[in-house]
Amino acid sequence: MTTTIEQLEEKISDLECQMAFQEQTIDELNDALSQQQLLITNMQVQMKFMVGKMKTMDSSNMADASEETPPPHY
Repeated sequence: MTTTIEQLEEKISDLECQMAFQEQTIDELNDALSQQQLLITNMQVQMKFMVGKMKTMDSSNMADASEETPPPHY
């Protein structure tokens, strides 16, 4: 009977170790996920800013085709 109790105590100890390891892994994954979400949010803000900039860009930097001088070989 003593060996059965010792075996059960050993199994319980092993399970507690596994549970502690899993809790640590879950915490690390949660931290990584939080950092990635923050990065994605920042990238979305930057993308919206760039899209807004591109939409308001003045296309007057380029001349119309009718205003372009013909190439020298014409």
